[in-house]
Amino acid sequence: MENVEASNSNIEMMRGDPKVALKKLAWPLIFTLVLNMVYNLVDRIWVAGLGAGPLAAIGFILPIFMMISGIGNGFGSGANSVISRYIGAKDKDNASNSAIHSILIGIVISILIPLLLLPFLGDLLVMMGAGNVLSYASDYATIIILGSFTLVLNGILSSQLRAEGDIKRASRALIITGVLNMAIDPIFIYTFNLGVRGAAIATILSALVATVLMFYWILVKKDTYVNVEGSYFKFSPTIIREIISVAIPGTVEEVIMSSVAIMINATLAVIATTEVIAAYTAAWSIVDIAMMIPLGIATAAITVAGVAYGARDIRRVDFVCNYSIKLSMILVVVVFIVIEIFAPQIAMIFSYSSPGAFNGLVCDVLRILALFILTVPAGICCAFVFQAIGRGMISLILTILREVVFVLIALFILVDVMHLGAIGVYLCMTLGGLMGGIVAIVAFKYYIRKIEAFEGASI
Repeated sequence: MENVEASNSNIEMMRGDPKVALKKLAWPLIFTLVLNMVYNLVDRIWVAGLGAGPLAAIGFILPIFMMISGIGNGFGSGANSVISRYIGAKDKDNASNSAIHSILIGIVISILIPLLLLPFLGDLLVMMGAGNVLSYASDYATIIILGSFTLVLNGILSSQLRAEGDIKRASRALIITGVLNMAIDPIFIYTFNLGVRGAAIATILSALVATVLMFYWILVKKDTYVNVEGSYFKFSPTIIREIISVAIPGTVEEVIMSSVAIMINATLAVIATTEVIAAYTAAWSIVDIAMMIPLGIATAAITVAGVAYGARDIRRVDFVCNYSIKLSMILVVVVFIVIEIFAPQIAMIFSYSSPGAFNGLVCDVLRILALFILTVPAGICCAFVFQAIGRGMISLILTILREVVFVLIALFILVDVMHLGAIGVYLCMTLGGLMGGIVAIVAFKYYIRKIEAFEGASI
């Protein structure tokens, strides 16, 4: 009864003051995302003790990990968008039916990923530039792919909980995952002497705990706002289309970003040493954590903007986007300053087994990559609000411009034309993000004005 009452309270909160709703959803989500990035970072910190080769291998596998997680997050965004819009429209039956459809889709995807990736894994790793560390990379990737169902389902199940404002339990499951992974990582890597395979096993086992816990709440305890029971299921091509219209562009966005990361790693493999790649992997781990701030706020904006759109309140949608950008920008500026000041101390966590020159290298790379954080809020907040209102294709176009067109143009100019080497690789993401953010804001404002011109303040 307590959780049912909490669910009703969460629904009312999302229909109330958008500032309050956004913050209430965003803070726990940011904490959870940061913690889960920290547990990925812990993998690399412990693996760093094995040497530069294993650490570089983890860097090569990161795009595959991002791609699989991105599929879960993409379909999670689709589920979040559709469920929250039905909640905004006060249509609980279709909200519940959408939740059931999203879970079934997740199960199908979880079966397909290993079938499609494992037969070609060796060739894929060589293509990504991991030839020099192929054994390490193959060991790690195989386990991650076999356990990919946890990453996909966690993205969908947690999004379902967030869609109804139940951020506490969505966060609690993933927090348990992060803490558990940090605890068992050294056991599997060193005590059981499994090396990089131990890091992968610890990651998947920890994620499995969250999967089981969320399924328990949704399927066994049955105290969520949406009701995932057979009586609520009615096959609906419309719901599938609505989920996919956001999920596919959202997933493709993640695949695109992962593909660009592969290109960057491959470029570094050609022009730089293993130590430079390891330094880049280490520094990017910190940048990834910092990016969880705007990502958490933007993810919260999907729910709040989706409810507003379902209630046909376009001004509220516009406000949510503007406020999410403002809040994100304030926080990332603070983080950027902290990184620039404490870069040497942060770099030390990756160089405990080889201090000296490697520490200085990680520090220098981190200070350059930190600039990218400042370019993230505008692009990601606008893109996610577009997803919230069911305009996933617009979000995809913005991501292609930001992550492919602008980044690759910058990469070509800085590396091939200006011959800046590794520094050019580090800076290309910043330039691409800056241009992408500007285009995203212009596109969103144009879209809002276009709606208002035809339909006034209501959709």
